[in-house]
Amino acid sequence: MILLGVNIDHVATVRQARRETFPDPVDAAQAAVKGGATGITAHLREDRRHIQEHDIERLKRDLTVPLNLEMSATDEILRIAERVKPAWACLVPEHRQELTTEGGLNVPAMEPVLTAAVKRLHKAGTRVSFFVEPEAAAVESSARCGADAVEFHTGVYARLSKTSRTEAGKEIDRIRRAAQAADAKKILVNAGHGIDYDNVKLLAGAYGFHEFNIGFAIVARALFVGMEQAVREMKERTSIVCVES
Repeated sequence: MILLGVNIDHVATVRQARRETFPDPVDAAQAAVKGGATGITAHLREDRRHIQEHDIERLKRDLTVPLNLEMSATDEILRIAERVKPAWACLVPEHRQELTTEGGLNVPAMEPVLTAAVKRLHKAGTRVSFFVEPEAAAVESSARCGADAVEFHTGVYARLSKTSRTEAGKEIDRIRRAAQAADAKKILVNAGHGIDYDNVKLLAGAYGFHEFNIGFAIVARALFVGMEQAVREMKERTSIVCVES
């Protein structure tokens, strides 16, 4: 049974384009929960291009499902996480000029920084995942840092799914091998980035993932059918059975 976390960043992207008070990402999150989301993900970027600190505070206060805070491991953002205390924090790489997160953390090169971040977040009562490439070395390094989970960057698979089923299948095999490495370390395996209504089914059948985090595809679909229905359609398309985390 795969949990479905819905990322509501791009609702805030629309709001920030005009510096308005709407559309409200918290309202979008509530609609996603009505549609069956078992968690809500939001990325508080250092440049605040979409989600704002007050959004995170309200999400933590108002949600009836776990909040997963995507974040860099900077002291500023760590202090916010320590105060807000989300259920989960997903540590991600962050570059100012990127349109979206472009790859996983280089965990082996960052072990001291990431280990310290995990200790701070655990002390605040927050579980921690690392956004990584689906590689055994990244998984093993994440385990050494104390991460509770890894979230595999599925962007490569998502691109290949649109051009070559054979190559997409090879990437699925790579993801599966990395997941087995995580099983050996007894840490949870999530997946996210580029997952949409067309490519999610093959991925869902590849391994017993703990959770998918899906944002852009659901928000884009919600423009036409509404957030609640867009989440329902994702669940139907993937046969995801949602349970409490």
